[in-house]
Amino acid sequence: MCRTAEEEVASLTKLVRKSSSWVSFSSSIIFAGAGLASKNKYYYGFFSAAIKLPSGLSPGVVVAFYLSNAETYPNNHDEIDIEILGHDKRNDWNLQTNVYANGSVNTGREEKFNFWFDPTQDYHNYTIIWNSHHIVFLVDSVPVREFQYSSAYPSVYPSKPMSVYATIWDGSEWATHGGKYPVNYSYAPFVVSIGDAELTGCIPNPTSCAKKAAGTGNPSSLDPVDGSEFVSLSKEQSLAMDWARRKLMFYSYCADKSRYKVQPPECK
Repeated sequence: MCRTAEEEVASLTKLVRKSSSWVSFSSSIIFAGAGLASKNKYYYGFFSAAIKLPSGLSPGVVVAFYLSNAETYPNNHDEIDIEILGHDKRNDWNLQTNVYANGSVNTGREEKFNFWFDPTQDYHNYTIIWNSHHIVFLVDSVPVREFQYSSAYPSVYPSKPMSVYATIWDGSEWATHGGKYPVNYSYAPFVVSIGDAELTGCIPNPTSCAKKAAGTGNPSSLDPVDGSEFVSLSKEQSLAMDWARRKLMFYSYCADKSRYKVQPPECK
């Protein structure tokens, strides 16, 4: 069946502290990270969380809101990532998006963006839309990236149910300038706050969702992001995404010729 699962998260660590409707958790020198995971797995859906990032210096720190099935499919997993990377100077953070499919961990599909606001001062909404047509990454309702499904190379598109995660952890080896600046624990603890989480999607597996949708003749009543309005971006959304990519994106794997002598198929 398909149903809304707002606030259906289970704590992965005793570091979680609940205050009112918000959830805060931290990473310190004693623990490498902390996080939350959904109880259910989802096949397609709308996943969003309001996140306020740690203030102060944060090199090497990674805050992530993502979908993954690595625990179920350790050798063939899918993943859709929003990762927010700590910076080496001032309080600047960078946004990184990534997609893995069917165990393609050796082909990173990262794209990186600057923010147009200070993400440490208030809560901002980070959203992933995933359906049979495309994956869309949004920040405060502004699309920053669209990753489209293609029948010409279906293996690069996530195809199995995934859990939803929200985490903070030590990414010293790679997060800030390729690992040049590790986490400085003299600034710990690094506290991230998450609230207003919305996890809406098909449960428990793609076969049952597809069969039920076909039987009703109204897919959007079962899969919340499979209606006609979710097939492609609107004109306004496309214009907003074009602005974000022109003004804010500073790295795309498709343009990294030193990394990929032969471009991944979706880049051509």
